[in-house]
Amino acid sequence: MCRWAAYRGTPIPLEQIVSAPGHSLIEQSHQATEAKTATNGDGFGIAWYGEHTEPGLYRDVLPAWSDCNLKSLARQIRSRLFLAHVRASTGGATSRDNCHPFVLGKWSFMHNGQIAGFEQIRRPMEAALSDRLYRARHGATDSELLFLLALEFGLETDPTGAFGAAIRFALAEAARAGVRELVRFTAAFSDGETLYAIRYATDAHAPSLYSAPTCGNAGHCLVSEPFTDTQTKWHEIPAGSIVTLRAGGISSARFSPLRVDAVRVAEVA
Repeated sequence: MCRWAAYRGTPIPLEQIVSAPGHSLIEQSHQATEAKTATNGDGFGIAWYGEHTEPGLYRDVLPAWSDCNLKSLARQIRSRLFLAHVRASTGGATSRDNCHPFVLGKWSFMHNGQIAGFEQIRRPMEAALSDRLYRARHGATDSELLFLLALEFGLETDPTGAFGAAIRFALAEAARAGVRELVRFTAAFSDGETLYAIRYATDAHAPSLYSAPTCGNAGHCLVSEPFTDTQTKWHEIPAGSIVTLRAGGISSARFSPLRVDAVRVAEVA
């Protein structure tokens, strides 16, 4: 499983999330505490929003802890919204095209989780993509394909419904193929203005997700694992939730992809 962190708020150097905190994302790349494996060394990536509509993107196959360029870039680049990810592969080769985040146009996406039996249902899932989105598929992961399917199913106008439809489609194909119907999905994605995160699984093992105001209340952070800053109060996001971060604050709603609707249930402090 992977580890990731996302931020939205006042522009800050990326290092304040990626490398500077105790138990930072770089530390989690070799010493994760809430994942199946402590090591997430199958590549890393950062997508950040700056002067342009589309995000900047830096990915490599090196472990995050061993790439000196990552620390240098994280120290120099400031951003109001960014996604950072360290990968532990559950399928797919170690290559740049398989490293998260994935970017298309203004959208960025990263994921921690899996689709069981993905290789048995990969072909019909890819066949559901339009020619334009099929040409945008450069890697071989289930994560990238779920992202593209969400775009196919209306991500531009209905993020909750689009990812719900993508997950339902994967489960339907699994049932048709006679393979295990299992999706574990904790993901963050953004259009450059709003930051979203979903925590969901069809079983009782949804990958972890936490939120907190951070960086001196300059913004809000969503993470796979909390940093060890004792002044930060982390809130665990319940499984079956979608979190939305806008300029006006953070909110949470129920995420139920096996139902068409998603009912608003809470405000997250």
